[in-house]
Amino acid sequence: MAMNNVTCIEDLRILHRKRVPRAFFEYVDGGAYSEATLRANRDDLERLGLRQRVMVDVSGIDLRTTILGTSFALPFGLAPIGLAGLQYPDGEIHACRAAIKAQIPFALSTASICSIEDVAREAGSPFWFQLYAYKDTGFVRALIERAAAANCSALIVTVDVPVFGQRHRDLKNGMSVPPRLTLRNAYDTLKRPGWLLGMMRTKRANLGNLAGHVEGKDNLASLGAWAATQLNPSLSWKDVDWIRGLWKGPIVIKGIMAPADAREAVRSGAQGIVVSNHGGRQLDGAPSSISALPAIVQEAGSEAEILFDGGVRSGQDVMRVLALGAKGCLIGRAYIHGLGAGGEAGVAKAIDIIARELATTMALCGVRTIAEIGPQVII
Repeated sequence: MAMNNVTCIEDLRILHRKRVPRAFFEYVDGGAYSEATLRANRDDLERLGLRQRVMVDVSGIDLRTTILGTSFALPFGLAPIGLAGLQYPDGEIHACRAAIKAQIPFALSTASICSIEDVAREAGSPFWFQLYAYKDTGFVRALIERAAAANCSALIVTVDVPVFGQRHRDLKNGMSVPPRLTLRNAYDTLKRPGWLLGMMRTKRANLGNLAGHVEGKDNLASLGAWAATQLNPSLSWKDVDWIRGLWKGPIVIKGIMAPADAREAVRSGAQGIVVSNHGGRQLDGAPSSISALPAIVQEAGSEAEILFDGGVRSGQDVMRVLALGAKGCLIGRAYIHGLGAGGEAGVAKAIDIIARELATTMALCGVRTIAEIGPQVII
């Protein structure tokens, strides 16, 4: 399938699976344990029917919105995804370029292959930076300072990974800590010479934000092992208060699924909350993100901007999420499929697909602006 025949996100997923080694494709495609929550994220979104309206002047659809005080062309952005630079050489730079051209937010992961400085220099800024509050507070402080120096415009603090949820596909594929080379994944990689040649040509094949911090740990395997030891089971709202004292811009708390936690996020001074179950990659058996959204909007929506993450694959999904009260969406797998399929052009294709679907859906539901989207469009 050529890129010009791509009409939906699933087409990009098929190309991604074809062009990228199985271990890296399944790293982003899979979820924790039985993947029940991963499936629920999609199933529960699709169960929400949309109400068709007719005889409304929809000749001027406007997708523009404002998130965290900044005007964007679309009500969605690109979520932080670890190891995106292993899906496509210099992947985070490609994704950020596509986001900037589309005038939407891009969030860079702490666990990125390209560093904060790489992305700022090669793709441009401002972009958002996603922070893991590791045990090494000196390193966390340095990351925050680096993000500020790169003119990152918001800090997304991910709070739902005190420990890793077990992901069976990753373990089978050798995507453990440290990574495990198997004959199967070595052979699978050799079957994708285009990906392999691209990765051999780039100088960025490490955890860029971590490189140089720990003496004697200078490659992907050793830095990944160090990062795994840095997960903080004692993470609490006191840590968010400490981060708040270091960061002068907007803070967004990502990984909120309960109204009580939303209240605490507001108390901590967060300007935004991301309703997210980490894409079904952490607590398997947790409810879908969309089922948790309404109660969190009711609890904290007047005091913080509510963003959404989990299962969005289409413009119809964006419509459903906005109708239930979110200010905007963060798309993850949908854009990563585009990245794996074709770098910056693939990400741009994913953004365009979802934007066009959203515009069509709005027209058929009789709404012309993002502000007009509300519960009335849901059956």
